[in-house]
Amino acid sequence: MSEVFEGYERQYCELSANVSRKSNSFAASDSEQKQQWLSEIKVSLDEAEVLIRKMDLEARSLQPGVKAMLLAKLREYKTDLGKLKKEFKRLTSPNADQAAREELLESGMADAHLASADQRERMTMSIERINQSGERITESRRTMLETEELGVSILQDLHQQRETLLQSHKRLHGVDDAIDKSKKVLTTMSRRISRNKWIVGSVIGVLVLVIILILYFKL
Repeated sequence: MSEVFEGYERQYCELSANVSRKSNSFAASDSEQKQQWLSEIKVSLDEAEVLIRKMDLEARSLQPGVKAMLLAKLREYKTDLGKLKKEFKRLTSPNADQAAREELLESGMADAHLASADQRERMTMSIERINQSGERITESRRTMLETEELGVSILQDLHQQRETLLQSHKRLHGVDDAIDKSKKVLTTMSRRISRNKWIVGSVIGVLVLVIILILYFKL
């Protein structure tokens, strides 16, 4: 909390207590004492009003969190100052009964204004709650539609992925068949090569044997 605000606050509380004490003891004092106290109360009320303005300026210059707390406290001090002014007006009125009637009239008007203000505030709050409910319903509907669209999109993606997997499976099956056929061809070719080797070896052996026989008989 602001130290400057606290200083103003202490001064105001002292002035308020002093004015209340003198106002409560006013009726039991003599005429001379009354005139002195009226003068002192007037000065104290002026000083208190100045302090109220200073506290208001100081509170509005602070951070939002501290500002809200101090302004709430300041409203209480303003209410207190208003009561002290009304009491001073009653003390300085030449006709106490007339002052009392005026105070009662002002109080009744204030109460009526406050009641009307409370009704308007409640009506405004009700309208705001209805608007907020409508906004929440609209937002819920929008969320449901977005969720539905997302679900449809996911199902479409899953269907496409399933088709892709089936096609891949078919391709793999075709590759397996091709590999099996290639293995059979290679096996057949290997057998033929081996058989051809035996045939060629046999022919060469026969030719060698014939050559040897020819050379033997000639010699």
